[in-house]
Amino acid sequence: MILPIGDSPNPEGTPLVTYALIAVNVAVYLLLAPLMWQAPDLSDPRLAEYIHLIARETGYRLSNPQILASVSAYDMLVFQWGYRPADPSAASLFASMFLHGGFAHLAGNMLFLWIYGDNVEHRLGRSRFLACYLGTGAAATLFHAMFFPTSGLPLVGASGAISGVLGFYFLWYPRNRVHLLLLFPFLVRLSVPARTLLGLYIAIENLFPFVLSRGAAGVAYGAHIGGFIAGLAIARFMDRRELVERPRHYNGNGGPTSASRAGLRAALDERRFGDAARAYFALPADAARQLLTPEESLALGDWLLENGEPRAALIVYRRHLRNHARGPGAARAHVGAGLVQLHHLDQPTAAYQHFLEALDCGPDPATALAAQQGLQSIDARQGPLRPVQI
Repeated sequence: MILPIGDSPNPEGTPLVTYALIAVNVAVYLLLAPLMWQAPDLSDPRLAEYIHLIARETGYRLSNPQILASVSAYDMLVFQWGYRPADPSAASLFASMFLHGGFAHLAGNMLFLWIYGDNVEHRLGRSRFLACYLGTGAAATLFHAMFFPTSGLPLVGASGAISGVLGFYFLWYPRNRVHLLLLFPFLVRLSVPARTLLGLYIAIENLFPFVLSRGAAGVAYGAHIGGFIAGLAIARFMDRRELVERPRHYNGNGGPTSASRAGLRAALDERRFGDAARAYFALPADAARQLLTPEESLALGDWLLENGEPRAALIVYRRHLRNHARGPGAARAHVGAGLVQLHHLDQPTAAYQHFLEALDCGPDPATALAAQQGLQSIDARQGPLRPVQI
């Protein structure tokens, strides 16, 4: 058995929304758990409908009295508030995210949210994280419902929303390490790259079972897949938007003109980086890409960073990496982006990805030293990130 127990690096501060979501899920479960041992209200008009549904889903192998003997008051509450594709409602779409089928279901979901939620919340911010959590949860449920539009079985659990969080994590923190406990045959603690683990999780534990079972299983694999895809899509959209955005300081430049193209070229030739920055951000990102050499792109990013404009510098470094992902200066751009995120934006986890990528690019000695010093700084802030065998 393999049990995830944490990840690294992590942002500083308290992920309040992540903890609040865990608290709400646990509180709902504890509040409603006594209903699991209570018999249903025989006067409930939905009871006959529920018994008929279970009989149909089990191929009428069980008699109505047998089914009734196994039904609890909690089952009837889930039947009312769980999301049923055949009888959809906005209320059940969101209420179902806070209901669980049992303690193991709850514990597994909350463990994953605790491990992966803090980094995603830190990057998104609290309000956007909550919106994305609920949004990807709804998308996950609707994705599952696409395959079973006539199903009357209620769908419950936070798995779809948490899979959305995993989608963000997969794209934004591929070089993070997830720490695992191997419980059998020996007790061993090991650490694996996040993207490797999450890729295996979505493929082996969700995609393959979904295809092989055609979705007809007690686990809503389709919801897990749908939530993960939704998280990936939103994270990708945000990355693309950050590449084309204009820093607030340069918002008054007006629209692109031929003069800004000529001005950018002239300013770069004369090393007037302040004028070059104004002309650069007046242009669409694609137009600016055609005018800068890799060295000029790096020089502009370095100048912005050295002159107190880290957010503008980060945009230039990111655009450089989009245009020259493995080309000239990629290692320097990774280091520049990492330094901005580490020292100016309080994003050590995002910086960690860049420093490791820089070392993989075969950097020159000075760039390699800067990347190693960045990693050492992150180590000093939260402890070594190496796996430990026990």
